[in-house]
Amino acid sequence: MRVLGIETTCDETAAAVVSDRLGAEGGDILSNEVLSQIAQHAVYGGVVPEIAARAHIDVLDRLIVRALANAKVELSDIDAIAAAAGPGLIGGVLIGLTAAKGLALATGKPFIAVNHLEAHALTARLTDPLDFPYVALLVSGGHTQLVAIRDVGDYRRLGSTIDDAAGEAFDKVAKMLGLPYPGGPQIEKLAQEGDARRFDFPRPMLGRGGADFSLSGLKTAVRQEVLKLGTPNDQDVKDIAASFQAAIVDVIVDRVRGGIKLFTEGEGRPSGLVIGGGVAANGAIRRALTRLCAESGLRFVSPPPVLCSDNGAIIAWAGLERFKRGFRDDLGFAPRPRWPLDAIASGAHHGKA
Repeated sequence: MRVLGIETTCDETAAAVVSDRLGAEGGDILSNEVLSQIAQHAVYGGVVPEIAARAHIDVLDRLIVRALANAKVELSDIDAIAAAAGPGLIGGVLIGLTAAKGLALATGKPFIAVNHLEAHALTARLTDPLDFPYVALLVSGGHTQLVAIRDVGDYRRLGSTIDDAAGEAFDKVAKMLGLPYPGGPQIEKLAQEGDARRFDFPRPMLGRGGADFSLSGLKTAVRQEVLKLGTPNDQDVKDIAASFQAAIVDVIVDRVRGGIKLFTEGEGRPSGLVIGGGVAANGAIRRALTRLCAESGLRFVSPPPVLCSDNGAIIAWAGLERFKRGFRDDLGFAPRPRWPLDAIASGAHHGKA
């Protein structure tokens, strides 16, 4: 079974073909074409929605053709067409969704609307044999949340950020330090040469019950320290990066521990902890969660960093998972700039064949 996946929710234009494995778990990525717009947005220090939408229009058709060619399949060989229908920048979402609907209409193939967060939550099952239920930590520029993944289309939020997302905090701190966009990789690189103990930044929500996150106070503390220093020198920047990253890691580990506890109380023991989203590529966060899972006797599943950022393969895989469970969507499905993952559990906006 082969599914074409299209992703245009932010500043990556992507198309991919993914297949399942006959009689086996997991899937195979037959092609995964991604065109990043980082260079176009870097001058503005962040993603400009109008520029992103125009860039998607310019290249999406070519990327779809390339994805099919590199997968060595024709459009007629595809069993279903999936697109990220949200959450994301409405202009970009609309473009990918419209392209997928057009292909589905022209070919008579089933159309599947995928929640972008659902795709990140299910990616671990593409790369590793993993049974339901499990806990997923979704961390990106727009989202930071812990979710109980009970089954395809059945999710319960355990905790989420009450203010800033982790990726947003990384980017804003990087901007304070005069680092180029995107900030996350820059912070991680400089942190390796810095003293993480020099600045005692706060760890918001640490030790509290539940699994919610709060990162705005940490971001404010970094700003105050930068202002106090005036013009930070190179070592100051490295030490701030290291101290900030250490605080983020401590918060994430503490909140994940709380989420696992909530999951165990409500669902029983999870089969593992999964991480997804752009910030999931951060090595320090991965290492800390690996240690947490080792202490807890829990399996830690971290897809390759290339599958943590936005790409078409994860959309195609989520579409394939939904397709195999009998989910289909009509061509009237509307793009959703906001689309809570746990709302999917109600099944109110997805139909089964």
